[in-house]
Amino acid sequence: MTSKRRKNDTETVGTGKKKDKREETPKISEITEDTDVRDRVKVAWLKKEHLSHGSIELDCRPFPHCVIKNFIRNEGFLENLEKELLDLNFHEKSNDLYKFKQSDDLKKRKEAHIAGLRAVLFERFRLWLSSVFAVELEPVVDVSCAKYEYTDVLLCHDDELEGRRIAFILYLVRPWESSDGGTLDLYSVDGNNQPKDIVKSLVPSWNTLIFFEVSPVSFHQVAEVLSKDKCRLSVSGWFHGRSLERLPRYIEPAAPRSPHLPRDEELLLEWINPIYLDVAYQAQVQEEFEESSEILLKNFLKEDKFEQVNEALKQSEIQWVKRGPPNKRSYRWAEQQGLPPCVSACWELLSSEAFFLLLSNFTGLKLHFMAAGDDTDEEEEEKDEERAAGSTDPEPRAAPERQKTSADLPVCPEPSTPLCRGELRCWGHGDYTLIHDTNVDSMEFALDLLLYFGCEGWQADFGGFTSYIASGEDEELLTVSPESNSVALVYRDKETLKFVKHVNHRSLELERSSPRGTSFYDFSFVYYE
Repeated sequence: MTSKRRKNDTETVGTGKKKDKREETPKISEITEDTDVRDRVKVAWLKKEHLSHGSIELDCRPFPHCVIKNFIRNEGFLENLEKELLDLNFHEKSNDLYKFKQSDDLKKRKEAHIAGLRAVLFERFRLWLSSVFAVELEPVVDVSCAKYEYTDVLLCHDDELEGRRIAFILYLVRPWESSDGGTLDLYSVDGNNQPKDIVKSLVPSWNTLIFFEVSPVSFHQVAEVLSKDKCRLSVSGWFHGRSLERLPRYIEPAAPRSPHLPRDEELLLEWINPIYLDVAYQAQVQEEFEESSEILLKNFLKEDKFEQVNEALKQSEIQWVKRGPPNKRSYRWAEQQGLPPCVSACWELLSSEAFFLLLSNFTGLKLHFMAAGDDTDEEEEEKDEERAAGSTDPEPRAAPERQKTSADLPVCPEPSTPLCRGELRCWGHGDYTLIHDTNVDSMEFALDLLLYFGCEGWQADFGGFTSYIASGEDEELLTVSPESNSVALVYRDKETLKFVKHVNHRSLELERSSPRGTSFYDFSFVYYE
């Protein structure tokens, strides 16, 4: 039943039209008015104990969070609020972490029911939270509306940002089942305070509000929406206050790198499409690569070699191991030991001395001592001549003789040894990688190589593509889509980041159209000059 308008809710303007004051005040749960319940919640939160009383439930596993059912008492208000929210303009949001639709900030919206919800959140509920948490919360709250539809997702994160103290979500979803996806998944953490396992999943339900304290361990995600005909509508945001003390950032150990394996060009002749071994064609590839710092080399391996590896990856008993943690990545990988012989041989090819030299010829990078180098010596000679020509001393002065020391000898920098690191990866539904600021391997110049297998029938809207972006930006610089027997080469600098887009539920459609399964594979190698 909708709340009645007071007589002073409208006023007449000169044109004879009515102008709304545009505010409807909802009635929130009576449980927030009960001082005894408030004090019990406060104590349970402080002691990290479980509490269930009427429509409110507090649980501290895996981190403290609270659920209030029937948060708004007047149903008519909710239905009108839902209509106003669905009439907003929504923007497609998509990057490494998420894909969904979001409204603009609701702080300045003038629709009556949106303004009414905002008022009750900013005032009465904020004061209740301040009392429960014993912390002063600022009167201005971040709040927006989100729509999650088929394949939309928000991957594992902790919400930590300076000033955020309490996160909240008010669900306005029609009957929803766990099989529809879109659950709010809460993660446990390991000894390094990194997310480990999903230990609780909260199914969204109509008029339910969830809130939790933003902390270094408040890892959560919105699971992918699997329903094709339902919309997961919610209003969410953060109350701001003094942030909790942050834990030291966990820095993963750098992945080991290796010099090339001593294998000669016979390996190239055995494995690689002859066109790529033609010197004139290599020069053409290098010219194109130097223009754009990237190139895609199709039909890279000889057909018989490609088919051997392709079939071995699909049918062999390779021990695929899940790699995390989920706030950074989720995919399967296999170590070189124990791989089928042809797969191991392909790994050796990409690690070989001959292949390092071939990559030098493709890219112009100094990945082998025989690669065409720069004209450093000539440049130094030119500088010496310029210094001599610019000298104003008519005669060099004799210096007292003394014994030469090591400090007098010219210092020649030791040539760096080109290195590489590689992985064999398997990609399927739910897999992804995320950009994170503790990835030391991304903070230097490097050449990326991706060699794909098992991509027959793979489509761009399945996800699984590798995206390159500039640091601090969402706009894509380059997208590399999986394509069987193709090698993608991308040279990136310190300001270029990459991620593999979440593989979504659409990829499972391949089960009906392809006998090969719903996964694809890649060799992912990185080379350093």
